[in-house]
Amino acid sequence: MSEPEAPEHVPAEFEQLPSGLGFTDSLQPSYRRIAGDKAHFGLVVQAQHCNTMGICHGGVLMTLADITAATGVNLARGVRAGSPTVHLSMEFISSARHGQWVQADVEQVSIKRRFGFCSGGIYNSAGVVARFSGTFYFPDHSGMWKDGRRGDGVLQDQNDKD
Repeated sequence: MSEPEAPEHVPAEFEQLPSGLGFTDSLQPSYRRIAGDKAHFGLVVQAQHCNTMGICHGGVLMTLADITAATGVNLARGVRAGSPTVHLSMEFISSARHGQWVQADVEQVSIKRRFGFCSGGIYNSAGVVARFSGTFYFPDHSGMWKDGRRGDGVLQDQNDKD
């Protein structure tokens, strides 16, 4: 696969994600912008993001949607934490090509007691690449973890469990 003639650039307001984020590292180099309670993630499609047809692999787009939506629901509830994905659906509308900037944006969020719901889109310079929606669980209550942790990762005293 040859390099594109003029790769698109990362918008100035985006910061590169640090490494060490587990599976998210497979998207590197990838970027984020947090604007209030809105999450935006993106990347310039590179060879490692492409399938054999030279377009961005659907798994890359799904991962981008997943981290964007999970971040969006947590920002909406004022928490900077991860949330397990219960459901994620994606409609692939067009392709993203090698060298294009693709950006996932949170567009709607609804927060309930234990779940967050989010929808959004992934875009490139030509328009809509995909639409996504997801459901995320908020494990913030005691008793969730079998090893005695609370939702914040702190180990509980056996007498403290409810």
